[in-house]
Amino acid sequence: MKKVLFLTMVLSLGITMATFAQTSKEARAARREALKKEREARKALEAQQDSIAFLKAVEALKAGSFVLEADNVTFPNGITRYVSSNTNYVQVDNGEGIVQTAFTNFAYNPGPNGLGGVTVEGTISGLEMKQEHGNYFYNYTIQGIAVSATVFITLTGGTNQASVQISPNFNNNNMTMTGHLLPLDESDVFQGTTW
Repeated sequence: MKKVLFLTMVLSLGITMATFAQTSKEARAARREALKKEREARKALEAQQDSIAFLKAVEALKAGSFVLEADNVTFPNGITRYVSSNTNYVQVDNGEGIVQTAFTNFAYNPGPNGLGGVTVEGTISGLEMKQEHGNYFYNYTIQGIAVSATVFITLTGGTNQASVQISPNFNNNNMTMTGHLLPLDESDVFQGTTW
């Protein structure tokens, strides 16, 4: 009788464990499928948002009223630094432009603009815009009070991510800023003292 009772308990425990394992396996598969669908929905939403941001950026380029807010700066020696996007930017508005750098997070010199960098404000000339393989290229020269530079902007197709290469006309201290290109009215930048 003890053997029968023992075998019955072992058998019922085995059946319970098998049922639990099957239920657990199905639950994990359902959870994986739900996560996969959530990831796909998130990717679709991000693609749609990138597409809208890209269309806004292209219209801003065509209208000549935009700001490229930089998230990082690459210096001529190849060092890249992350920077504040509201003080490191390139702006164009109706034939006038601003190029500003501010390295307060890693430079201890207040710089000519009071923000640890330089602010060049002036008239733009030699404006060229073209599209190739879905990317937009926007080039111009800016003439400030004491400095002039050539600016080369590349807007990546399908998104508002952009890079700008700033090439001063008096030296070889080229730098590249990478960030997002926004219409002027959607930007929130802070301008330092013009140099």
